[in-house]
Amino acid sequence: MQLALLQPQFAPNLYDLSAMLKADLIVWEDVEKWSRKGRSHRAQIRGHSGLQWINLPIKTEDKQKPIKDVRIDQTRDWFEPLWNAIYHNYKSATYFDLFEDELRTDFETGAHFTKLIDFDIYFFNRMMTYLEIDLHPKMASDIPEYDTFPDQFVQNIGADTLYLEHESKNYQRQTDLAIPALDDHPEYRQAVSGFVPGCSTLDLLFNYGKESFRIIDDLRG
Repeated sequence: MQLALLQPQFAPNLYDLSAMLKADLIVWEDVEKWSRKGRSHRAQIRGHSGLQWINLPIKTEDKQKPIKDVRIDQTRDWFEPLWNAIYHNYKSATYFDLFEDELRTDFETGAHFTKLIDFDIYFFNRMMTYLEIDLHPKMASDIPEYDTFPDQFVQNIGADTLYLEHESKNYQRQTDLAIPALDDHPEYRQAVSGFVPGCSTLDLLFNYGKESFRIIDDLRG
């Protein structure tokens, strides 16, 4: 059995999407402590000068809590800066006009969620619908065999292969058992000339739209 062990994400990059596509079991570590260095509250898009983060603000008093208990700070105006960053960087992308209204609505809907995990689940499912991918992560809090140490969890469920979140050493427990899900990141046309890997699925969707399956097939390996 192949296991992908990641923290909740609303728009994963293609390294982590590859891990989820290859896995028999996807587990989101919702019981682990939230980290500002993680991706549960943010995603990367392609800016004109390289990678750029878009972020959801977290309530200050929740920053030491498990991810499942963390709340979005809805007193802060996060929607307009986030959407303006997306619009500014992707308005010339091939498929931006096709998805602009729907994705803006999705983010506006997210502005009504209290908990970060609920936003992550909702937006992740929306992204998978647009990309025509059928993925169903399970929450660690719902798995009796889950252990915060990956080695033990692998043993508990009898996994043969383990994928961890890409470049997660600063916020996710590591193990030598883990292998990379994606060795060679596929290149595709981006709205800005040249190619920068590591962007979230938003980048793929705006640039490739209904053609995204061509890149997704490469992620499956």
